[in-house]
Amino acid sequence: MRELPHWHTASAQGPRDYNADAVAAYAAAGGRGIVFALADGVGDHPNAAQAARTAASAAARTPVEQGAVGAVLAAQRAVLALGGAGDCVLVVAVRTGDGYGIAWVGDARAYAWDGYTVRQVTKDHTLAQYFRDHEQPVTPRMEHVVTTSVRTAGAHEIGTATVTTGGLLLTSDGVHKTLSGPTMLDILGMPDRAATELVRTAISLGGSDNATAIVVDPPGAEVTTEKFRVAA
Repeated sequence: MRELPHWHTASAQGPRDYNADAVAAYAAAGGRGIVFALADGVGDHPNAAQAARTAASAAARTPVEQGAVGAVLAAQRAVLALGGAGDCVLVVAVRTGDGYGIAWVGDARAYAWDGYTVRQVTKDHTLAQYFRDHEQPVTPRMEHVVTTSVRTAGAHEIGTATVTTGGLLLTSDGVHKTLSGPTMLDILGMPDRAATELVRTAISLGGSDNATAIVVDPPGAEVTTEKFRVAA
């Protein structure tokens, strides 16, 4: 099996009543890869937090052979099985070789990170992005209205992308809608504490949401974090 990457994560509740963000990562013993998942509950209530935790866990536990879209669909089945109305957005990264397959719904994001540059590879599923795509005026409120979610998305609506740089950044909107691209790039230059600093900086700059990040270091990065332990 290929050596698993160094990765680290951080999350903060911020000014919300609940932290409705969730992350999960899983590598099956003897398996061919690893799955990373970051979910962001829709709303500030316990059902949103439960949906996010359920989605992230189900996605991460999906066999890598099923791919990133398969992981999102597994998350959907798990959230629907909860009953109720709790919902979330989700981004998943599946590593099976030198790169990652990405799938997402909503406005959780993935960025390619090679140690020098960071590049957004997902496209927000929001009302604002829909209006931009159709060259229509956008209001600030539209940035927070998602057009797909784990509970509601059809398989054909799941976004997909590929990352081949070796490094990766996954964020909830509490990070990427608060921090500029140059600020995120500067912080990613702190390889052993980038996730913590991304979250801390987003909150300190007045972020009004939960803030969560997963940073997967590119090969060759100077890190002090422990390698991810293979699950039994």
